[in-house]
Amino acid sequence: MKIIIAGAGKIGYSVAALLSEEGHDITIIDRNPDTIQTLSNTLDVICVEGSATNPDILREAGAEKADLLLAATEQDEVNMICGITARKLGTAHVIARVRDPEYLHQTEFLREALGLSVIVNPEFECAKEISRSLRFPSAVRVDAFSKGSLEIVEHKVPEGGKLEGVALKELVQRFGAKVLVGVVERSGEALIPNGNFVLKAGDRLSITGDSQELRRFFMAIGQYKRPVRQVMIMGGGRSSVYLTRMLQENGMDVTVVEQDRERCDRLCDLIPQAHIVCGDATRCDVLQEDGLSTADAFVALTGDDEDNIITSLYAKSCGVEKVVVKVNREYLDEILENVGLSSIVSPKEIVAQQLTRYVRAMSNSMGGSMETLYRLADGKVEALEFKVSASSACVNIPLKDLKLRPNILISAIIRGSKSIIPDGNSCILPGDHAVIVTAAGRLQNLDSIVEEIR
Repeated sequence: MKIIIAGAGKIGYSVAALLSEEGHDITIIDRNPDTIQTLSNTLDVICVEGSATNPDILREAGAEKADLLLAATEQDEVNMICGITARKLGTAHVIARVRDPEYLHQTEFLREALGLSVIVNPEFECAKEISRSLRFPSAVRVDAFSKGSLEIVEHKVPEGGKLEGVALKELVQRFGAKVLVGVVERSGEALIPNGNFVLKAGDRLSITGDSQELRRFFMAIGQYKRPVRQVMIMGGGRSSVYLTRMLQENGMDVTVVEQDRERCDRLCDLIPQAHIVCGDATRCDVLQEDGLSTADAFVALTGDDEDNIITSLYAKSCGVEKVVVKVNREYLDEILENVGLSSIVSPKEIVAQQLTRYVRAMSNSMGGSMETLYRLADGKVEALEFKVSASSACVNIPLKDLKLRPNILISAIIRGSKSIIPDGNSCILPGDHAVIVTAAGRLQNLDSIVEEIR
């Protein structure tokens, strides 16, 4: 597909790198000549210098014949104008990044009025991921499918824990919970395990199940953490506003520590039920005075990776059970995990996953449409949700009779509001949602999981 990306900031660069790896024809527009030069030297993309709202620049980038344009500049209004102009010039689909909380409840109206295919909000999506993590504090990360009816959670096997030395085929019988381990990350390698796989300390697991079964499992293995009630958030940006509202809807008490006095005044209007502290959250005395010692969770959401990391380490040293840190530089993940910071979020990575799902769905929807995509195990594995059509080659056949391609696992079937952890006798039916875990390459559609039908 021919894709134009307007704006080469963190989101634009990340998406460009991911989609160019998938073989798409990428053109990037940016006003900064230094940015253009850097991109030309680092990515296999075409670069155009100029304003993305200028019709001549959009024509130079190929908007008249483009399949998709992503408007990802720093300004919401520029993204909207860019999207409108691109659509008028002939671009088939337009995605615009719109971040301001004031636009959140107008998303559907704006999408229809401006002719946009999708509106993405990185800060809102980041807040949703953190909120899921805080609702299930036992997990390092929580990914949701079918509006939360099924979840994949990440968990690291502790030294001397009940999972150490257990074969996967023994999990249900031993712990009494219907869950499935779809991915094991061991020594930097991501594996799709079979039932004979034996777990070791340090393994990082991606575990599939509904919320009730997952809680039962974590209680059985002695890793269930008490629900979060008191949350301290470092930084008062957009993500913090969205997250505070979500947490308050779930009955949590929230304290937000923000250094800028003017922003604090604004926060008092945006999230009036939260406790707003005007102070420097990198100072230990500020954190202690405002309740860090009694917090169940600490979330670092400033724009500075170093401040987020250092303060999160301090919160962990003070005994806070759940610590979540926002980091933009993904290469820091392994270092952070080694020092005990395992719950890490990256807004640009979240949006890149969303857009990859959308692009693949545009490319090919045969056999079933892709509805959700998550990258697991540092991007080595993907978990994808497909809505199953009647024409799919997988329907009405027992799974034991399906010859799947190597490194592919059907980890769950969602039928209505019911989540099914399948066995060999299970069948996928039309209208189901099938969750597929794969390390076998990028899936465009559900039928591509099948090598041959016996």
